[in-house]
Amino acid sequence: MTNSNVKTIGDYLDRGRAATVAVMNSGRVTTADVNHLRREVFGDDMISGDEAQALFALERAVADKSPEWTAFFVEAITSYVVWQMRPTGIVNESQGEWLIRQVDETKTLNALAALVNVMAEAHRVPGWFLAAARARATLAWPGAAEALAAAEAEAKREIAA
Repeated sequence: MTNSNVKTIGDYLDRGRAATVAVMNSGRVTTADVNHLRREVFGDDMISGDEAQALFALERAVADKSPEWTAFFVEAITSYVVWQMRPTGIVNESQGEWLIRQVDETKTLNALAALVNVMAEAHRVPGWFLAAARARATLAWPGAAEALAAAEAEAKREIAA
């Protein structure tokens, strides 16, 4: 006898992919979309590597995003890189390389904010990672200084909460 209420990992991955593809196809990210993504992709406080990739793809592809998107994106990527991988709180070489590659491909303030937040929350990162993150912050992307300040303020608010 099969229990139709039992969800497999495939069910969750398919829902997460479907949710991000639907938002990408709409050409904009609304507050309702962020709430839906929060439920479908991050509802169990876990996202897969595929879902993290999809969030970066969404960040690259869609210019019109609600203000709630930034907080969700930064939180989801930070959770994936810092808290879901073992050992928690430590960014290893491959995680650091993956994140730097994603930020370099994306080149948005939200990607930079995710990078800064990962640095703020991680207990330990590779030595080269700090230098790489600082280098990206000094690339003078429009609004980079403001994004760094906003990411740091958001991280402090989350810690205080």
